[in-house]
Amino acid sequence: MTSPSLDELKVFVAVAREGNFTRAAAHLGVSPSAVSQTLRSLEERLGVRLLTRTTRSVTRTEAGERLLQSVAPLLEEIDGHLASLAELRDNPAGTVRITADEFACRHVLWPKLAPLLASYPELTIELITDYGLTDIAAERFDAGVRVGGMIAADMVAVPIAPPMRLMTVASPAYLAEAGTPQSPEALTAHRCINLRLPTHGGLYAWEFSKAGRESRVRVNGPLIMNSSLQILDACLAGIGLAQLPNALVEPHLAAGALVEVLADWCEPFDGYHLYYPSRRQQTAAFKVVVEALKLR
Repeated sequence: MTSPSLDELKVFVAVAREGNFTRAAAHLGVSPSAVSQTLRSLEERLGVRLLTRTTRSVTRTEAGERLLQSVAPLLEEIDGHLASLAELRDNPAGTVRITADEFACRHVLWPKLAPLLASYPELTIELITDYGLTDIAAERFDAGVRVGGMIAADMVAVPIAPPMRLMTVASPAYLAEAGTPQSPEALTAHRCINLRLPTHGGLYAWEFSKAGRESRVRVNGPLIMNSSLQILDACLAGIGLAQLPNALVEPHLAAGALVEVLADWCEPFDGYHLYYPSRRQQTAAFKVVVEALKLR
């Protein structure tokens, strides 16, 4: 039996992960028919069915699952070593993929990464906005961004932003109409703008901290959104109270468009960190990105 080629194995891994021939083909930059033909050839070469195909889905057989678990890490390691050859180039080259929430992308990452694109013309940065707790290894990201307390112990965590606070704010018009809450528990009697968390599908419970005492409040209101920037717009429009990062609301507080409430329940916590697997092979492009993002 002739051993499968690396290209055949890469095609199999792409289809097995995507569960869809069309998406796998788009990821690989080839046609779906080419992907299908390669998979048939690989299965014939191995003499075993790797994928079960229906008109609606593509699922892994037991043999396919075993091959994916054994081969995918090896292919990633090979890709990492090949990418590391960029160290020998004069300029860092290649793509660095990062996932982060919308606020971090706009206010933390982009101001630091934009200058790199002019300095390194062969560097490509892919920023994917996601409020979920993305598995960066499974989704093939080079790194992710989260606040310090939410990073797994087996990850390298690099601080990229100062400590932050979640501030509870409302427009002057809303407070004039509904009154000012004097405790976190009082928020249950107010109109609040909720954030939908994609990872679990639930609503974010507002968090408060004061002198070592912590409180989580499930608020209610007429509006649920999945973007902090959308929530800010709604809050400015007087829809209700919102809980947002301090850097996002401070300009509006200074302009008088928003008013902070429950300020004594708003203690700082660890800011954003860039995180990535400790075993990751660091390319020249990745090192340049990490160095640019480090908190100075």
